[in-house]
Amino acid sequence: MKRHVLIFGLVGGLLIATLQYTQYRFVVIEHSVEIYSALVAILFAAFGIWLGLRITRRRVIVRETVVVKEVLVPAAAPGPKSFVPDTARQQMLGITARELEILTFVARGLSNREIATQLFVSESTVKTHCARAFDKLGAVRRTQAVLRGKELGLLP
Repeated sequence: MKRHVLIFGLVGGLLIATLQYTQYRFVVIEHSVEIYSALVAILFAAFGIWLGLRITRRRVIVRETVVVKEVLVPAAAPGPKSFVPDTARQQMLGITARELEILTFVARGLSNREIATQLFVSESTVKTHCARAFDKLGAVRRTQAVLRGKELGLLP
């Protein structure tokens, strides 16, 4: 036991002598504000990095929602195989051949993108033709336009 106390005393004395030799007092006392500022800056930087990683990990999650709609189409009633639209009524309403063609695709249940692909035009062109045809038919929605077109004899 006395041996351990003697060894610890000698080691402690050597450390004190070493610290005085390297002017420990000067470094700690004269630069204590800078040392503490550096430690606080390191802690805040580490906390900021941790918080930033934690926040961005939650926002990286991407969720996709796919909506599938099933539309029941009634079977076509037996009748004439070829349908001829009422051209007199078409001219009276001012519906162009392209608008009637797009209305036919709408009646088949195609989307604007699918119609644009079929006709080799842009989707905005299809939207423009749909809007003009809907106005001429007095319809607000696609289903109203198709129903009105059938009532007027423009669609099969």
